[in-house]
Amino acid sequence: MENWSVDQVCNWLRQRNLGELVPKFREEEVSGAALLALNDRMVQQLVRKIGHQAVLMDLIHKYQQQKSGLETLTYCCETASPKFPEVISGKNLKSFFARYKTLQWTSSYALPDFPYDVKCLLAEKKCPDHSMRIRIIEFLQADMTKYLEGSLYPNSQQYNIVVNALLQAYPFLDEDGNGFLLWKRALKDRFKYVRRPIEDDEQVLRNKCKFGHRRGQTRKSSFAENKPDDVQVQAEEESVHLESSAMDVHIKWLKQEYMKTQRNWKEVDNRMNATTEIRRKMISDKAPLKDILRLFPFLRCPYQLFREFQLLTHMDIYKKTVEILETYSENILSLYVVRNNPINIMLQENLKRHTEEDILKYMKMTAACLLLPDVFGDDSSMFAAVNEEVKVVTPVLEVKNPFSVNSCEFALYVERKELAQLDDCTMALAALVAAFHVFNIPRPKRIHRTLNFLESLVFEQCNLLHTDPVSPQIMAGTSHLHDGAQRVLETLRNSSQRTA
Repeated sequence: MENWSVDQVCNWLRQRNLGELVPKFREEEVSGAALLALNDRMVQQLVRKIGHQAVLMDLIHKYQQQKSGLETLTYCCETASPKFPEVISGKNLKSFFARYKTLQWTSSYALPDFPYDVKCLLAEKKCPDHSMRIRIIEFLQADMTKYLEGSLYPNSQQYNIVVNALLQAYPFLDEDGNGFLLWKRALKDRFKYVRRPIEDDEQVLRNKCKFGHRRGQTRKSSFAENKPDDVQVQAEEESVHLESSAMDVHIKWLKQEYMKTQRNWKEVDNRMNATTEIRRKMISDKAPLKDILRLFPFLRCPYQLFREFQLLTHMDIYKKTVEILETYSENILSLYVVRNNPINIMLQENLKRHTEEDILKYMKMTAACLLLPDVFGDDSSMFAAVNEEVKVVTPVLEVKNPFSVNSCEFALYVERKELAQLDDCTMALAALVAAFHVFNIPRPKRIHRTLNFLESLVFEQCNLLHTDPVSPQIMAGTSHLHDGAQRVLETLRNSSQRTA
């Protein structure tokens, strides 16, 4: 790729469905060497669409990683010890490269060759019974162990890759949308079962010391001496089965209750509390958002979204957002930087049509909310799409007719899909801030100053720095603001104090 001409780079873009970028790349004379030298800032200047930016950078990174791996492999072959002559000889060299490529299974995992009876059942698209499930799990576990070169400790990402590969190849195994969770749990339980006979092994003991025991304690030696191995295994399997069954019951109930018009919100709260641990584990493991929402659809409700945020931060986000907009809206609208903004102009035109104090206050709070990115020099399209289509994948607001008393609409979008309908600007702003934290989504650089400003106000009254694991990052919000944004923040605070 380093020696490619501009035409070859353009052909490469077309082959990867990036043909829209060809005119710009040809205009800028981007050759193969220039392509590999691109950084994030250059890509943002060359490529307008965020989706194309992400795809292009991913392709470049994958090529660089592949090249680095091949160079390492070539060096290993050239310096191979005479003790292993088969590594560098003829036919075995090809198998050695194949073996190296196979071990890179985390980037492109291939399912194992299942036995004939299993393949026949899967070909008929029949859901397997309990015994057949065990056989499938056993083969997946053995296959993963082979790729891990005998290790019995896969990481969470590797579990996710294997289960995703299984469900993509056989979608009918995703029963009622719970397949990912159930198959992953079964696979992890299988590895735990296989590890039991070697739990006194030196490597296992080192891992326990390093990572800690799951239940915070080890088994007593007297228990192992007095109880047969099969009784111990059966007791653990029954415990895991009961825990799994109870969780499945909660998830099934939540999905059924979400479809009802009259909901038992007290029971919803109880069931959401009972499933908190597994939900947070899925989110921290970067499970697909659609899978999380399929299992926990009540996260689409603003009330549950705010409740989940409060669980993480011990803060009522909606109440704090109302206070922020009531305190700062007048001061934001008086700033010179927003005086000629289209939102402010639209506001002034609509203020002339109404005299009711409540309506005027609501309109000003709505305008202040929408103008926040412009106050801090951020990209407003990453914050809210006003009377236009949502174009970003990160959490963003869709706002239609913001100053119309009867037809204004607010909605929260994540990954370009509507997550929740919202009543007003305060609920919309609270939902936007909460979504980044609840779903553990990194804040885009082009909107981080606005979000830092909001978080600094939300958490400034809370002394969470030493008590809450999430708060150190949040409490540092104002430290991330650049000098200009910091001055704006101080201006707003001072003016609000004078007003008070």
